[in-house]
Amino acid sequence: MLSDTHPHDLWVFGYGSLMWRPGFDHVERIVATLHGFHRALCVYSHVHRGTPDNPGLVLGLDRGGSCRGIAFRVRHTDTEKTIDYLRAREQVTMVYRETRHTLRLIDGRTVSGIAFTIDRTHRQYAPKLEFDELLRLIRQGVGVSGANPDYVTATHAHLVSLGLHDRTLSRLSRALENV
Repeated sequence: MLSDTHPHDLWVFGYGSLMWRPGFDHVERIVATLHGFHRALCVYSHVHRGTPDNPGLVLGLDRGGSCRGIAFRVRHTDTEKTIDYLRAREQVTMVYRETRHTLRLIDGRTVSGIAFTIDRTHRQYAPKLEFDELLRLIRQGVGVSGANPDYVTATHAHLVSLGLHDRTLSRLSRALENV
């Protein structure tokens, strides 16, 4: 255990834009795996990367498999502020559920952390779309956080920089470059 850790520090799991734009103070950032969920473009974005009339697509943690991403350790003194920030960012339309999971850090430690997983009963849940439909929605999506293609390519680039591979994001990034 690191000497400056506190038993009530908060761990947050990022698998999409939280990896490259967390927006909250943290004292540790490390590659981690969450079992039981996988990264998928399974959320129709009505705010951040699209609108209800022209939705984009963003990532969600959907059931099954595992996901490698980033675990952020937040000092216990910043927990309330960080959770408030994350709820305001991630829960705009309540498409995600704030859930607690065991995270396996790349250095072998296991910690309990929060993640935002998809609510499969929500109207914005987009299960198993074909590649052409993924690409169409991403190309059209623009929301308050910017253009949907930028989100996809930035997430892909960040995964590559960590030595992580996501076949769908890789294929989409190539297709978006060839416009």
